[in-house]
Amino acid sequence: MTALTWAIRLIIFVALLVFATQNTDPVSLRFFTGQIWQAPLVLVLLAFFVGGVLLGALSLLGVIFRQRREIARLKRAAPRKPEAVDVVVPPAV
Repeated sequence: MTALTWAIRLIIFVALLVFATQNTDPVSLRFFTGQIWQAPLVLVLLAFFVGGVLLGALSLLGVIFRQRREIARLKRAAPRKPEAVDVVVPPAV
């Protein structure tokens, strides 16, 4: 199973490497202030991908902190020691 996982990772890496080497043409991004940024297409795609990942992670922070507070509250409310339970064993026949 480990070899299969590494084979899939290698295939994905090679595919992305070929994609990156095929898309080195310069592109121009025009911003609202009139500025123009020229860079290879693969760098522009990488920058926007990283920006999307960061925005996605930031959007989850509120949910994560809310869940951590709820877990801490539930742990405080839970009893520390379980109560002793008397187990009645029926007599052997």
